[in-house]
Formats: sequence, structure tokens, C-alpha cells
Amino acid sequence: MSWLNRLPGFRRAPAGLEWAMWQRLPAILLGGTVLPLVLAGLAWWATPLGEADAADPAILQFVFIMAGVIVLHWTLVLTVAIACAIVMLMKGPAYVADPYPLPDSDRPAVTARRTPS
Repeated sequence: MSWLNRLPGFRRAPAGLEWAMWQRLPAILLGGTVLPLVLAGLAWWATPLGEADAADPAILQFVFIMAGVIVLHWTLVLTVAIACAIVMLMKGPAYVADPYPLPDSDRPAVTARRTPS
């Protein structure tokens, strides 16, 4: 028995915006990761060393904000990737489930009704 039975006569929907976005996601992920890393690295490198090599708290806060921006960017790209995958699956070929014979298919099931008393 085949697990995947295609629905006869079904036509696939044409590819749309989801494929264009899917193909651009690696570049978007790389660009959105590298840019904050470069900014954080430049800020860290440009910090003058003071007493006991303590970093400026404002620069340290900026580095942490850039780390948060990177994590936020990754979650947004993952969300868009999941959305693209769902749309691609929904536009794919239709499949038919295995038939399930109902015990009351010849006659409808009778439900007991209560009469108000």
C-alpha cells in the first residue's frame, strides 16, 4: 500500500513570492548577522583602555544590544523560513487519505433526543 496517493487531476499552484523569499534568506541571514557583529567589533576595538582595562559601560551596553539584535534577526528569519515552507507545502500536490469506512454510512446515526418535561 502506498503512503502517498496523489489526488488525480490536481494541478499545482504556480510558485510565487515564497520561492523568491526562500532563495534570499541565506543572504539576509548572513547580512543581518555580520553587520551588527562588525559594528560591535568596531565599537569594542575603538574603546580606549582606562584604569585596570575596564571597558566603558556605554560601549559594553552597545555590544550587548548588538547581540540582542542578532538573536532577534535570527528569530525573524526563522519565522519567515517557516512561513515560506508552509506556503510551499500547501501549494504542492494534493494527496488523498486512505478510506475509512464508517459503520453507519448506509443510514445516519440516530441520536436520542430528550423531550422537555
